[in-house]
Amino acid sequence: MQYRTLPGTDISLSVVGFGVWTVSTDWWGVTDPDTRRRLLTDAVEQYGITHLNTAPTYGDGYGEQIIRETLGHRRSRLVIATKFGYDLSDTAGRPGHRERAFDYSPKGIRNQCEQSLRRLGADWIDLYEAHNPRLEHIDNDDVIALLETLKDEGKIRAYGVSLGPKIDPDRQIDEAHRAIDRGYHGVQMIYNLLEQPIGREVFPTANEKQVGLMCRVPHSSGLLEGNLTPDTAFPPTDHRSHRPRQWLTDGLKKVEQLDFLTAGGARTIGQAALQFALREPMMCSTLPNIYDDDNLHEFAEAAETPPITDDEYHHVQELYESNFGLETSDVM
Repeated sequence: MQYRTLPGTDISLSVVGFGVWTVSTDWWGVTDPDTRRRLLTDAVEQYGITHLNTAPTYGDGYGEQIIRETLGHRRSRLVIATKFGYDLSDTAGRPGHRERAFDYSPKGIRNQCEQSLRRLGADWIDLYEAHNPRLEHIDNDDVIALLETLKDEGKIRAYGVSLGPKIDPDRQIDEAHRAIDRGYHGVQMIYNLLEQPIGREVFPTANEKQVGLMCRVPHSSGLLEGNLTPDTAFPPTDHRSHRPRQWLTDGLKKVEQLDFLTAGGARTIGQAALQFALREPMMCSTLPNIYDDDNLHEFAEAAETPPITDDEYHHVQELYESNFGLETSDVM
């Protein structure tokens, strides 16, 4: 494993992290309790993954609790990122990936922080991220003041934003720039070989201001994992089951054109996807979806595979600029 320091902090992140939602929800991932615990343990003990990224909304708190139950005795070697901003008591709305009511009041954030610390069984949170915030939350002086207070109290070491819930480039580019301008320590965003608009706009500013980035959905919701086919059927609890079929068929046509990244067998397409994100110097960590032993091994070993060359990168950009030769659509 390799590690990168979050700029402006002494927090060292494994370049491949573990998004805990896959082992704490039924959205798309692991439901067997023993497998959940084994994957988390092996990630840390066998592969040196230290960055565990979770949230109170994952399993209504279980995404934090499982870290305590499984790895509480390893707290000092872990970098735990969790989130704030949603009212966990709001259970209305659609199931699964629904957005709950926001609570970005200073009182609400402090209470959320205390509850997260309790579930984690920890004295501090390494990186505290606003969960799918809007611009008014990021730019709120009272929010920033409370985060600085929590930092002074030793309850958090750094704070950032996790942009989402899905790609909304115009909005999220503005949100990322504002977070960087206001002194947040990290920005988590969707960026991958097939979905680049936010990164393209944010990278120059992040480099100029030396703000760390984290990449979620580096495999474009599974398209870049190499295990989907045009006939793949997703279970009803999987968010991809609600996407137009064209998302899958067009996505796989694009992935076919990236076979030059795996020529010679030095890396899989899943590993190439992580190396593509890590080509950006400010990208401190990637968060692939880990849900079985095989992809844990594959993704954890990605840092040891050859970096993306300049020629490979430019070829990717040529394909991306032409939408991989496909008719333009908004299904990605």
